[in-house]
Amino acid sequence: MSRRKGFFESRNPVLQEEAFQKASHETLDSGLIVRGEKMTVQGAINKTFILAGIMLLTAWVGFTNPNPIFIWGGAIAGFIVVLIASSRPHLSPTLAPLYAGLEGLFVGGVSAMYAQFFDGIIFQAVTLTMAVLFTMLFIYKAGIIKVTNKLRSGIFMATGAIALVYIVNIVLSLFGINMPFLHDASPIGIGISLLIIGVAAFNLLLDFDNFEKGEQYGAPAYMEWFSGMGLLITLVWLYVEILRLVAIFSSSD
Repeated sequence: MSRRKGFFESRNPVLQEEAFQKASHETLDSGLIVRGEKMTVQGAINKTFILAGIMLLTAWVGFTNPNPIFIWGGAIAGFIVVLIASSRPHLSPTLAPLYAGLEGLFVGGVSAMYAQFFDGIIFQAVTLTMAVLFTMLFIYKAGIIKVTNKLRSGIFMATGAIALVYIVNIVLSLFGINMPFLHDASPIGIGISLLIIGVAAFNLLLDFDNFEKGEQYGAPAYMEWFSGMGLLITLVWLYVEILRLVAIFSSSD
């Protein structure tokens, strides 16, 4: 199996095989991509910073004006935007900033909700999220953990299982039923939260690897926005899970 094919068999939930495969095939078949129009790692990093800036601005709006509409509207609309971008990645230069703005409202609203009950929790959660981000970046750049096809598949399956648990929990909550141990203060609940955070952290490795592989295989420049959005999705997931875990420990003090 060639390395090119291995990259296209990525199991990252956002940066799916079809998106990069279709984008790269369009580049190769049409011959329209010229110098300056291909994806680069630096370009993807720059786009990620832009998206993070947009998210921080709207997060401030959501934090200073806590409203359930911001939380649920941002989460649902953001999810819809991600689905559209996944099937039409060439629209990412428009959809990625839109997602960042919507997700900022969600993050800001959720943060405000937790901040009402726990002093200093936002600073702790942000600090821990950044610590995990840079730790995983060091692990990736140092080659301590190699991103192989087997690792990609394992992370994808673990992420899919967690997503299924989330969906079941939401459905059960509509009937007033809470899934046992999920995000509670019991040792099992804390263990589950740590496991989820671990899976989210390993998704960062896939995001980093896709930045490099996108440049290596000449993906079109719009995939920089798509890749940046993928990293942002992982960071938001990681932050929210860490926020919940810190709240569990704070409530037990």
